[in-house]
Amino acid sequence: MTQTDASPILTSEDRGPVRLLSLNRPDKLNALDTALTQALHDAMLAADADEAVRAIVLTGTGRAFCAGADLAEFSTLTPANQDLVEKRADLTCRTQAMMQRLSKPVVSAVRGAAVGGGAGLAIGCDMMVAGTDLKFGYPELKHSIVPALVMTGLQRSLGRKAAFEMVSLGRLIGAEEARALGLVNRIVAPEAVVEAALDIAGQWAAAHPKAMAAVKSLYYRVADLPHDEAMAAGRTVNAQMRSFREEG
Repeated sequence: MTQTDASPILTSEDRGPVRLLSLNRPDKLNALDTALTQALHDAMLAADADEAVRAIVLTGTGRAFCAGADLAEFSTLTPANQDLVEKRADLTCRTQAMMQRLSKPVVSAVRGAAVGGGAGLAIGCDMMVAGTDLKFGYPELKHSIVPALVMTGLQRSLGRKAAFEMVSLGRLIGAEEARALGLVNRIVAPEAVVEAALDIAGQWAAAHPKAMAAVKSLYYRVADLPHDEAMAAGRTVNAQMRSFREEG
């Protein structure tokens, strides 16, 4: 999980019941190579399994959140190394998809560039705080790359026409446009994104953990269910939640 013993590629810090995870390759704008992707995947699972953690903040060190996939690795990810290609695709898929499956809520604190896989991570979280310097988008097609593993999350966050515009034209957007599209919850000064995200996470952490986990789980379940099935799922949780206050 380390670049060197003194400089881990991902740092973890607990602020009371909130875990702050920071992508830490600032010289590469926190680009996602295999090692960093694996470290993030493992750190998210560890935070979710830790009973002392009630909420998670994900950010990047330096002037960018995440510049997407590290193109320097692409020289080895070729059809001649199909086993490596498959393993990397599987890891990226699991990491991009995992945020909404965690029982703990996650907020991204995003400044500067959040592009490609970095954009996918930013909006994959349950909420997003953006700096006024945000540069968000999916420029992969300009490099003859398909934004395959971030397309699902984008299309579910936007309407189809807006999502197709982003992946096909590769235009980067700023914070105000991202908020207008419903991708961003808060806009603050770049240097304030972490504190703003920690404030949100602190409010989550004050809730009963079982109630919060139920809210998050039900929220994403009903999004994919027909109306009557969604209401039935809500009824089940409505009955279950009666025990939460007694346990608290």
